[in-house]
Amino acid sequence: MYWFLVILTFLLAGIKTEKPKKYQKISVIIPAYNEEDTVAQVVEVVKKVSFVDEIIVVNDGSSDNTVEEAEKAGAIVITHETNKGKGEALYTGYKKTECDIIAFIDADIYNLTSKKVESMIRPILEGKAEITKTKFARESGRVTELTAKPLLNFFFPEISFEQPLSGQFAARKEILKKINFEKDYGVDVGIVIDADVLGIRILEVDIGAIQHDMSPLADLNLMANEVVRTIINRANKYGRVTLIDDIGYYIRMAIVGLSLVILGLFTIFFVKFVPLSIAVIVTIIGLILSVYYIIKVIVQSVVMFKKAPGRSIIRSFIKIHFPMIISIIILLLMISTFLGAAHFENGVLSVEPNSRNLIIYADSSQSESTISARGPYTVDTAIENESEQIRMPSDAMMTLGIDVNDTMVINNEEYIINETRPGEQDVLRLPLDAKKALDLETDSIIQNSRLKEIFEGVGIVHKHNNANSTISENFIITSRAKVSSSYEVFIDNSSAATSYGIFQKNSSYMISVNGEPVKQVNFLKNNTFDEKVNEFTYNGHNITVIFETTNNTSIKQLLKENQNYFLNIDIG
Repeated sequence: MYWFLVILTFLLAGIKTEKPKKYQKISVIIPAYNEEDTVAQVVEVVKKVSFVDEIIVVNDGSSDNTVEEAEKAGAIVITHETNKGKGEALYTGYKKTECDIIAFIDADIYNLTSKKVESMIRPILEGKAEITKTKFARESGRVTELTAKPLLNFFFPEISFEQPLSGQFAARKEILKKINFEKDYGVDVGIVIDADVLGIRILEVDIGAIQHDMSPLADLNLMANEVVRTIINRANKYGRVTLIDDIGYYIRMAIVGLSLVILGLFTIFFVKFVPLSIAVIVTIIGLILSVYYIIKVIVQSVVMFKKAPGRSIIRSFIKIHFPMIISIIILLLMISTFLGAAHFENGVLSVEPNSRNLIIYADSSQSESTISARGPYTVDTAIENESEQIRMPSDAMMTLGIDVNDTMVINNEEYIINETRPGEQDVLRLPLDAKKALDLETDSIIQNSRLKEIFEGVGIVHKHNNANSTISENFIITSRAKVSSSYEVFIDNSSAATSYGIFQKNSSYMISVNGEPVKQVNFLKNNTFDEKVNEFTYNGHNITVIFETTNNTSIKQLLKENQNYFLNIDIG
């Protein structure tokens, strides 16, 4: 029995129990200035929220019955003898309360509901945010749209709240210790800016429509002045004026320098009619400008970052000065391309940049992909024990109209086409004899567009493999594309192969089965076939070959009768 109790004790000790959540006291601060008509109603609504522990009305020098109405409704009232401004009233309430979470709500809202109050506070209780600010449908908002948003977009573009001057917000008290409370109407936007720069999690909560008194034009003028002053002061404090002014100028000049470097390099390698000396001078001037101003950008950015460390300044920097980043990326790509094309041999450094070819097919039937970027390809030596194979990139095969396991005939020698090895996407591996016949050297660079010229006259045996048959077509690669015709082979009424190629006028072509000549096809002067449908039987198999003249072009010159069969059908 004793051992049973010991074991049970250890088991119970090992069971993890969820630590009870610490109770968080919540206070609602209501700044009020001559709000005797609505303050009591606002207090009553807040009292209905079950998790609110304290309601404080800060009477900001009211001359009406605001104090009496607030006390009658059950709120704690703190009074300023004179009107000090909304920000000062909020700060007074914040300093007075000892609660963990504080919500600030205006005293002039006619249609406030407990649900609206709860939606402000609950995200903080649930750990989704450290500060919440509200957005809502209302008739006013002139200061927001005409003053706050344009200035915020200019100095703090990463701040994209719909209503930065909402007036109602909530926060943890420990977080508010980091915030600088403005004394007037600038308090709302000041909290939003400080929270963003300091990296505090702030969430905009939609509380629906609200109704309150429209401010007269004179009050809106005062409010706009205070909002502008707050944004400008914060912009100076956090280095955003420097970002827009000094750094903005440095970055623009850096872009000029980078652009000159790019222009100079492009001229050196691709523009023949501009003297080399001029292109070099442009490159050097651009390099000096870009280096000088990029250094100044870095120095000023470090100074600015020290003023306001955090991700927000980095986001603003990227958003405002994205063009310089793009220019640097373009230049780095160009330099890496030129370095990759550099060759040092016998004390001579040679830079021969080669670009890929953009291939766009007007007729998607000629390729699985209607658009692709191919090459350039680097020539290398065949792998040991592969003297009868050619390893060719898939893009090069598509350009030449061939495929893996096709046979390539070079100078009467046959080579099997194989795919490239992993990591050698653009490497063309050729046996020594094939390289000599094609006049290629190891490390030669071949643009995709030159493949047809290099392999012109090379014979190809292209195979279509099926379950019960293998269909081989013989053609020669030609560098000049010509109008081609298509054909389709049916065996026992099932399609076995579809292909295309160039048929020469007034020429005859032979179809063989298992190596035996069985059918001659004639291509006439008027670009038509003497027989469009050719049907015959071989060892009990019905074979049909249908020809169709098309407007597509091809580099596959099909073999004429006096050269060999152009089509051989092997039936098992």
